[in-house]
Amino acid sequence: MRPGLRDETIRRIEQAAGRLATQSVARMDEELPWFRELPPDQRSWVTLVAQAGLQSYVDWLRSPDDVLRLTGEVFAAAPQAMARSVTLQQTVELVRQTIAVAERNLPLLAGPEDEAVVREELLRFSREIAFAAARVYAQAAETRGSWDERLEALIIDSLVRGSGVGDPLPSQVAALGWQASGPVGAVVGSAPDRPTHEILAEVHGVTRRVGLDAMAGVHGSRLVIVFGGAADPAAAARNLLPIFADGPVVIGPAASDISGASAVTREALSGLRAAPAWPGAPRPVTAEALLPERALAGDVDARDELVRGIYEPLVKSGDVLVETVSTFLDAGGALETTARALFVHANTVRYRLRRVAEVCGQTPTEPRGAFTLRLALALGRLDGLG
Repeated sequence: MRPGLRDETIRRIEQAAGRLATQSVARMDEELPWFRELPPDQRSWVTLVAQAGLQSYVDWLRSPDDVLRLTGEVFAAAPQAMARSVTLQQTVELVRQTIAVAERNLPLLAGPEDEAVVREELLRFSREIAFAAARVYAQAAETRGSWDERLEALIIDSLVRGSGVGDPLPSQVAALGWQASGPVGAVVGSAPDRPTHEILAEVHGVTRRVGLDAMAGVHGSRLVIVFGGAADPAAAARNLLPIFADGPVVIGPAASDISGASAVTREALSGLRAAPAWPGAPRPVTAEALLPERALAGDVDARDELVRGIYEPLVKSGDVLVETVSTFLDAGGALETTARALFVHANTVRYRLRRVAEVCGQTPTEPRGAFTLRLALALGRLDGLG
């Protein structure tokens, strides 16, 4: 027991603990608007903490040397979920209200003989309670951080393997605090030669600065970043370039929402596997721009997109355009040679080639467009569509 403190005083304080806890909660309800809006279960947690706090103070007066155990028991009265529902700042406000009630009532219970000791011990106890609250929230943050890291790794792994489809994915990213709605993008490249936790910390730091929600993971030598909250995902991906090591960086197409994250991640990874076939590719390069290389690498979706997006529109526009672009490509891109082979004027060839670009988005007079067109024509013919 505290030196100079009568046992009778401690008993009176103990008997009044329940009443003081009720007064404390009533004061919180009166002084704190956010407390009034808490659900009933969370308000009951606060009541338990207040009661435990006052009882712990009584035990403190009896056992002056058991500081850590006594203050730790205060927050053990509430479940760990309270640390996610009530912030540290709000907890400090709750403690302040409880201490204010105690300061007003305890000296009266103690009487003149013990008033000074009770006030002094209450001041010391409130300091230890503040430290205990900080420990609780620090431990909760560490636990939450470890849990978030594991969940993030699992989500990225499922996206890489192509299994992140359906309702579970939106609920999983919501658990990570993902708030962005609208377009979702993916960007992949070589991971820097640094510890994984340092890479991921940099990813989250950069994405927060530019206002993006993001998930990231290192798979082997690859760094995969999936992000949302950008009106233009391709432009946003360029802000992430400095994070990647040297080598190709591929941007997947934008998905309309998080449920499409798996598809855009797979396309970006397909582009990264095929990127070495185009040494002159820009950095970053879109997965769409790498359709020819992806098709050659065995990507069935890329092969189908070349046929569907280039070959079929040309065929539907008539035999003239298909014949013209085929002849032009076979002539090595020579306009006059193409014109003679088709028995038309060179200007007619130019006009038809412009129409080809309008119809399928590929310009035959540019090396990249010519390569893409030649491959799309070959694939379409192999499918027997022409």
